[in-house]
Amino acid sequence: MYPFSAVVGHDDLRLALLLNAVHPGIGGVLVRGEKGTAKSTIVRALAALLPELDVSRNCRFGCVPGSTDCPDAPHEGAERRPAKLVELPVGATEDRLVGSLDLEKALTEGVRAFQPGLLAAAHRGVLYVDEVNLLHDHLVDLLLDAAAMGRAHVEREGVSISHPSQFLLVGTMNPEEGELRPQLLDRFGLTVAVKAARDVSIRTEVIRRRLAYEADPTGFAARWAEEDAKLKQQITHARENLPQVSLPDSELRRIAAVCAAFEVDGMRADLVVARAATAHAAWRGATQVEELDVETAVRLALPHRRRRDPFDEPGIEEQQLEDAMREAAEHANDDGGPDDDGPGGGELPEPQEGPAGNGNAPNDRPAPEPAPAFKARLLEVPGVGEGAPGKRSRARARTGRIVRSSKVDGSGLHLVDTLLNAAPHQRERGRSGPGLLLTAADLRKAVREGKESNLILFVVDASGSMAARQRMSAVSGAVVSLLRDAYQRRDKVGVITFRGGTAEVALPPTTSVDAAATRLKKMRTGGRTPLADGILKAHKILEIERLRDPQKRPLVVLLTDGRATSSGLGGDPTKDALKAAGLLERTAVVVVDCEQGHIRLGLAQKVAEALQGTCVRLDQLSADHLAGVVRAA
Repeated sequence: MYPFSAVVGHDDLRLALLLNAVHPGIGGVLVRGEKGTAKSTIVRALAALLPELDVSRNCRFGCVPGSTDCPDAPHEGAERRPAKLVELPVGATEDRLVGSLDLEKALTEGVRAFQPGLLAAAHRGVLYVDEVNLLHDHLVDLLLDAAAMGRAHVEREGVSISHPSQFLLVGTMNPEEGELRPQLLDRFGLTVAVKAARDVSIRTEVIRRRLAYEADPTGFAARWAEEDAKLKQQITHARENLPQVSLPDSELRRIAAVCAAFEVDGMRADLVVARAATAHAAWRGATQVEELDVETAVRLALPHRRRRDPFDEPGIEEQQLEDAMREAAEHANDDGGPDDDGPGGGELPEPQEGPAGNGNAPNDRPAPEPAPAFKARLLEVPGVGEGAPGKRSRARARTGRIVRSSKVDGSGLHLVDTLLNAAPHQRERGRSGPGLLLTAADLRKAVREGKESNLILFVVDASGSMAARQRMSAVSGAVVSLLRDAYQRRDKVGVITFRGGTAEVALPPTTSVDAAATRLKKMRTGGRTPLADGILKAHKILEIERLRDPQKRPLVVLLTDGRATSSGLGGDPTKDALKAAGLLERTAVVVVDCEQGHIRLGLAQKVAEALQGTCVRLDQLSADHLAGVVRAA
């Protein structure tokens, strides 16, 4: 294993991991970074630095000797072993994470017994989740609940059990592959963004050390053994000193003032900063938390908690932090009596964005700033697919709720139906003991249904008929809201705009919805309305995407007022548009009618009918109205 001390750079990541090793109550570390930045390497190396554990002999949960809150208690004897690093793979099931009924004992001995999962194996060690943003959300919820409570509760298949599960949670992710929901982000104690150094000397040293390790792993590790031993000893001393570190009221007020200045939601941030500051003081051998400890903790605990919107950039600007710490110093020196107004004056101004683009010609205007006033949801593709895990449409999946059993299709054993199929035949098979006699014909597989992600292709009319500023602002707001929804449901998104004489791909299909929002701000408006070209371009993109990923089902969202004033096909614009619509007959389509005013021509409805899709007015684009609109189609 590559030594922890040999990793070049990444000082913030090293410190965040070490602080959690000192005080697991901080809540773990989320490591965000581009590929190839040694995220996995440094996390795996951390386990070797953790002090060895005294555990109860033959305890499946690795409990402290003499503990009474363990399902295996009472224990006999004790032993010493290294702390474990347990990895949770992206494709893990709920059974593998929390544990399940021991099928071998149930089928052969006829008794109910619990088979512990990874949460039990990780107790008092490190639970590492690579690509945590690709893990099923319900699994992320389960492991974060266990990390917060220090216990895992299992209620399934007739088994009811609770066992200790205290671990250092570390998750790594590449933001290019999708983000975590803000609620899940908040559950991680600290976060660190890592990226490859641009300094040539640092990159040279990284290459030199990696090549040396690959040439002689044992010898390389031996050269860094002394440095790792010093870190291990420092962790042990810091853990011992942690209970003696005091947190003065002045620093508590400083923490509260900084968190209030950054307007973080809830109180979890305050608690995490307090724990991290205490751990940092213990790490440097101090007996009292000081301003330095608080500032270090704030840098690690607040960046991801300031991100309320998918399109907000994570992180804290240095000037913002300096301003917040300076204003918090006034509260730290205050008495903090009950009549105080509390932290004030620490509010940070929202960043101001200028208008997108700089074109001023009547037919080449920049799109107005989006004004999100909608909350779109429940746009689903009809039927049941088999696409990648997500949160939009129904799909057959390896995980999710069990809907039925099958002899041939499915994943995992459907225990109840297997037993029901075997039970009527026990006498004729000559059963005499407590176990069941099974044959291959008895086995039933669990057919599970979950949610999949989809390809959401936005086709936006940016022509002159849509260019009234108020109308285009509403359209932009609707698209941003739909993009936000796509972010939350882990979809792949693409944007096509049509105006003037043709349609263009403003954004090829991608999982980066913030890139889509950026392109939307730069969208040009004005000119004629080549509706047929927009539909044809959508058809072409969908054909390419079907070749790339046949299982990812598409949903086309067409935003238009239905007017067609030009066509690249050379015929009547309206007839060409309706004819082109026939190419999308196999695709789920929602037409958002952007026509406004008292007199409506209803052209968008005709386009929707030609597309065999659903039409909804722009002013009806709300959560209540869209509930099941595509499902009804």
